[in-house]
Parts: sequence; structure tokens; C-alpha cells
Amino acid sequence: MYKRWTQVFTEGITNQLLGCYVGSVGEAAVVLVRVYGRKTELFVDRKREMEMFRLLHAHGCGPQLYCSFQNGICYEFLRGKALDDPLLTQPAVYRLVAAEMGKLHSIKPKTASSLQPVLWSKLSNFLNLLQNSTPSDPPLQQSSQLELPSMNVLLKEMDNLRRHLTAVDSLIVLCHNDLLTKNIIYNSTEGVVKFIDYEYADFNYQAYDIGNHFNEYAGVNNVDYSLYPSQDLQWDWLTEYLHSLKSSSGVDAAVAEREVQELYIKVCKFSLVSEWSGAAAVVAPSSTGCDAVHCEELHNTQEEDAVLSLSKPGTPTKERLTQSRIRYAAARFSYYFEKKEEYFGMKLP
Repeated sequence: MYKRWTQVFTEGITNQLLGCYVGSVGEAAVVLVRVYGRKTELFVDRKREMEMFRLLHAHGCGPQLYCSFQNGICYEFLRGKALDDPLLTQPAVYRLVAAEMGKLHSIKPKTASSLQPVLWSKLSNFLNLLQNSTPSDPPLQQSSQLELPSMNVLLKEMDNLRRHLTAVDSLIVLCHNDLLTKNIIYNSTEGVVKFIDYEYADFNYQAYDIGNHFNEYAGVNNVDYSLYPSQDLQWDWLTEYLHSLKSSSGVDAAVAEREVQELYIKVCKFSLVSEWSGAAAVVAPSSTGCDAVHCEELHNTQEEDAVLSLSKPGTPTKERLTQSRIRYAAARFSYYFEKKEEYFGMKLP
């Protein structure tokens, strides 16, 4: 007789992830079941997610989708462990991540139709939801004490970003769009990494996907931008990425220093929109259901514990989480405004 049992991996606001086992611990066959969170259909295209699952698996870049149901999916379990922040800075590991992203970005669409980046439509949809919502978290109304931008400032900044970045010639490729550390599974035995959680995967700007990943180096618990990857690390990462992208695309050519320099500048510029959208999503009223559009990492059990540790003991849990979200958003907005003029001023070679 085989033992059948389940394990809750995450129980967040966005999704609940369960592991279903048959057999003994360590040897059991496992499948994952993800149950969608309330109102996530407002900002996640579930039909598109299924298409991305199948496309990525067909190219060896994602787990196999077994089935879908009304409010969730069942898919393959990838053995390994989610990356932690220290591993991100180890060359042997971050080069694997860079190479896997290069492989992902080489995947071509099924049709030859003109590709449009999903970035601006997603952000516009998010802001529309935010504008039309009624905030339900009272502490969120007190966020002005931390100098969070108003809705008018958010709209103005999105216009500025769009105007500047649409003039930057970044490739449009198949992107993960949410490459947090917990969305990277590292199998040290086999020496490979795989990406998971493709809710936001779609065709988008190459430089956005990379810049969004680099922003995650600063962490969630006590956001610290001294941990942001150095220029030397970024150049090494980008060099490995370009090697993989060319190889996966069937291009037999060396990576020139000028290519790395050009991509580095584009990534710096697009990292700004990642910072802006990530911070804006965190301060979104919970009644919109879109408080995890970009910063889903705040809502799994482990990371909620981390951000809650920043709040004063004795504070009600919901209020403590809201206060922590506001501090997180304040840190990201601060870095965005600090770097905006510098990155906007960078000139491509």
C-alpha cells in the first residue's frame, strides 16, 4: 500500500500551492496543484497562462502541465530548491540563471504575426483597477507619512517611462516577467536551474525581464540596494546570457563587448519600470485583488513572516502586513527616483 498525502508549500493571497504525494518521503511521486487566489482573474489571463505552460514545456523550459480546472492547475514537480539571496551572487549559479533566460528568450512564437510587448497593456490595466477601486486597508491611507507617490504622480511617471522606453530599441522576446528568487529552482546535484510560475509569461521587452530579475537582488526583508548586482556582476551575467541566447538561436558568433555594453544600458533603463510597477503594486488596495500583480513574493507564507518581522510586536497581523508593504514600497520608490535621471541620461553606443 502506498501512502497518499499532501503538503502545503505556500498559502498566500495570490495562490495556494499544494504538493500531492504517493509513496514514502524522499521517494514519493509528486505533482503540484495550484489553486488560484480571489480576483486574480482581474490581472492574470489564465488562458494565456495555459498557452505559455505548453509552449515552454515543449522547449524544455518549464514543467509539464497535467490538467487544469475551474480555479487552478495541476503540473509537474521539479526537483531542487528555490534559490536564496546568497546563491544569486555565486558565479556558478547566476551564470546558470543567465543561460536559462537566454534559452527562454530564444523561443519563437507559433505564428509569424507582429509581436507587441505586454508591458504597457498590463500596467494600464493595473492602474485602471487601482483608480476604480475603493481602498479597504485603513493603514494604507496613512501612507503619506512615508511619502509614497499619489495616483497623479503614478500616472505621470508611467507616461514618462513609456515615452522614454518606447524609444529604446529593446528586443521583444518570450519573457518570464516575474523572475523572483523563489521562481528559480536550483538542482545542485544535476547543476541546472529551471524557472517556475509562468502566470505573467508573455512576449515583452528583453531588457525588462533582465532588469526585473536584477531588482530582486535587493531582497524583500529589509530591502537593501547595496545587494543590487555590481556592474562587474551584471556584465558577466549579460555575457553568459548573450552566449546562451545566440547558441539557442542557432547563431555561431562570439559576444562582442559593445553588445554587452548596449544591453547593460537598456537593462538599466528598463529596471526603472520594474521598480515603479513593483512598488505601485504593493500599495494597491487589497479590494482590487491586484496587490500581487508584480510583488507576489510578499504573499507567500515565508516572505509574509519576513516582512511582518519588520513591524512592531502586538500590532494586528493585517495592519502589520500593510505597514510592511508600505515600507517595502517606499524603499522601491525611493530607489526609482534616485536612479531615474541617471538611467534616463545613459546614451547607447
